[in-house]
Amino acid sequence: MTARTRRPSAARALAALATAVVLSLTGASVSTATPLATAPTVERLDGTLPDGATWIADVPENWNGTLVVFSHGFGVRTPQNAPREAVRLRLLEEGYALTGSSYDVSETLWGLESAERDQVATIAAVTEKIGEPTRTLAIGQSMGGLVNAQLARSGAGGIDGALGLCGLVAGANDLHAYQLDAEYTIARLLLPDTPVKLVDFDSEAESLTTGQQLTDAVVAAQRTPEGRARVALAAAYLNLPAWAVGKERPAADDWAEQQAQQASWLVQGMLNRVEPARYHVEKALGGNNSGNKGIDYARLLSTSQHAPLVKALYREAGLDLRADLGNLTAHAKIEADPAAVAAGERTSSAGQGLAVPLLDIHTTADDLVPVEQENRFADRVRASGDGHLLRQAYVERQGHCAFTTAETVAALHALESRLDTGRWGASATPAALQSAAVALGLDGAAYIPYHPAELTIGRRK
Repeated sequence: MTARTRRPSAARALAALATAVVLSLTGASVSTATPLATAPTVERLDGTLPDGATWIADVPENWNGTLVVFSHGFGVRTPQNAPREAVRLRLLEEGYALTGSSYDVSETLWGLESAERDQVATIAAVTEKIGEPTRTLAIGQSMGGLVNAQLARSGAGGIDGALGLCGLVAGANDLHAYQLDAEYTIARLLLPDTPVKLVDFDSEAESLTTGQQLTDAVVAAQRTPEGRARVALAAAYLNLPAWAVGKERPAADDWAEQQAQQASWLVQGMLNRVEPARYHVEKALGGNNSGNKGIDYARLLSTSQHAPLVKALYREAGLDLRADLGNLTAHAKIEADPAAVAAGERTSSAGQGLAVPLLDIHTTADDLVPVEQENRFADRVRASGDGHLLRQAYVERQGHCAFTTAETVAALHALESRLDTGRWGASATPAALQSAAVALGLDGAAYIPYHPAELTIGRRK
């Protein structure tokens, strides 16, 4: 491909530096969106970075000058350059060049130590081959949403703007803090006589054993009113939505159905995904980054939007909620490794500021990355003084990263409008996003006005 000359940019200093270190790279060569009538002619490029991370890029013949770098989620060992195939095809049709790296996941699937660096180096490597883009945008999904927020924080690689999809934007330390509270509650109240290892996993197999123990405990507990009340308590600490995939949303006062839908996430194996992820994060951070010593579990419950549900089920079961909360508080002895916490803040956090505009979108009932993380993240961004650069929008749907192609593409266009005009205006409002997504004529949309509750967490901000 003949390199195309694009605008110079002072913001690309870091990308230029990265170019120098990637000269050794090896060389180039829920969605039911309507298939493209004519697929664009695309050139596939690929390469390897010095740390072993690999990258790919797709450049359409009708390149519009915009390069999109995609940050993938947890558990992926190969490079990806779009959240889904339908999105990739649509963006290529519209003329975007797409790239993304694998990150260095040779030691752990939690690739945050290298992810931002590898994405910046990937931009440099691709730019070396195709020429300077007129604009560079970042998109990140799930764990990659955290990487994306870090890129938006630094502006590294000459990023002009960023779009986050279901991002784990509260960071690794917050994630493990509230997950530990829920796991501890299940172990303490449902398995009081069974040893359950909750932190400091030595292997993925050990973490899978814990995941199965906790899952089996929930399955058994669902058979009794007392058990269901205690599962609801754990679900409240987990920030688990009371609206599950494939279900009608329960009525606001239908406590039994809300609890049943919360439990369905757990019964279907959610904890068998969460626990192995903890092993990989701990391995990356060098130890356990979460603790519960000193947590007042009564106070913690009082901060949860699900507290009325928990209280109602405890009353119906004839259980003493105060006694259970006292039990949890009295036996909370797990301490975090300070070095691991520090590593989590250094490599796996975001929100301490923004260098470029960021639009985050999230489903309202996300089991793996609760929508309440967006509230926590927004608080941090506002505290940094950069709140004007952030917009957040919400899709009324259950599931993690369950966006339509139309919702994703419309959000990207809204980000571009912000960059074109220098202000957000109405482009990122729910009504505008919904209208724009529907107008694409693809696979529908469900943007709604929404404000997430606070994240239920014992850890300080």
